[in-house]
Amino acid sequence: MSGVSVEVDGGVAVVTLDRPDRRNAFTGVMGRALGEAYRTLDEDDATRVIVLTGAPPAFCAGADLAGGADTFDAPAAEFTASPINPSAFDLRKPVIAAMNGHAIGIGFTLAMQADIRIVAEDAKYAIPQVRRGVLPDAMSHWTVPHFAGLAAAADVLLTGRTFDGAEAVRLGLASRCLPSDEVLPAALEVARDIAVNTAPMSVALSKRLLWQTARHGYGPERVAALETELHLRVMGKPDAAEGVRAYLDRRDPRWTSRLSIDWEEVSPE
Repeated sequence: MSGVSVEVDGGVAVVTLDRPDRRNAFTGVMGRALGEAYRTLDEDDATRVIVLTGAPPAFCAGADLAGGADTFDAPAAEFTASPINPSAFDLRKPVIAAMNGHAIGIGFTLAMQADIRIVAEDAKYAIPQVRRGVLPDAMSHWTVPHFAGLAAAADVLLTGRTFDGAEAVRLGLASRCLPSDEVLPAALEVARDIAVNTAPMSVALSKRLLWQTARHGYGPERVAALETELHLRVMGKPDAAEGVRAYLDRRDPRWTSRLSIDWEEVSPE
C-alpha cells in the first residue's frame, strides 16, 4: 500500500494521505506515491485542480516514528530532505491543501508547497523538527518565509512550537480557518469554481509567474514584461473570446485550451 489514494470527479482530483491507522504518518513510500500522483494529474487535461487532504482524523502526523530512536539514523542510501518530486508549486494545476486535522512536521511543510491552504480551527500544527534533533524539510526555509515573512518563519521554525488554525491564518501560513469537518468541503468548493470558471492556460501561466517571481525575486519591471509576454500567448486565442462570451451570456464557459498540447514553458531568464 502506498498510503496515497486519488479520486477524480468533475475536473477536481482529491489526493488523500491515506494511512488513518497511523494518522497518515509520512513514509518514503508515501512521498514517492504523492510525487507520482502529482505528475500524472498534471499531465491529465481532465484534471483542473488538485485537492490534497488527509484521511480523518488527521491531515498528516509527520514522519512515521515507528523506528523509534533510530528514525533519523544516518541513511544507508541516497537521501533528500525534499522527498516529493515534483513539488506542488512546480505543477501547472492549482493545488489546495485541505488541512482537515493535525499537520505536524513534514505534514505541514509539504502543505506549504501548495498554492492555497485551508486549516482546521481545532487542529494542532507545528514544524517541530528542531525538537527532534533534525531540522525543517521540504524547502520550508523558503516557503514559510515566502508566505509569512522572516520574523514569523523564525518564530515557527526555530522554536518548533505548536499553534492552532487561527494562528496559522494570522501568521499568513493559511488562507482560511474552519471547523475540521468543513475544511474539505470548502476546499472542494474553491476547486470546483476554478475547474469550471477559469481558463486552464490562464491559470497555469499565472501560477507559473507567481512562483517564478518568488523563486527568482523578480522586480516590478520584470514582472510587467512577463505579464505582457504571457498576455500575448493567450490574447486572440479561442479561450479569450469564450471567457468574455460566457460572461455576457451568463453561462458556464467551454474552454478548449489543453495543457498537454498547448503548453509552452515560461522561461525564468
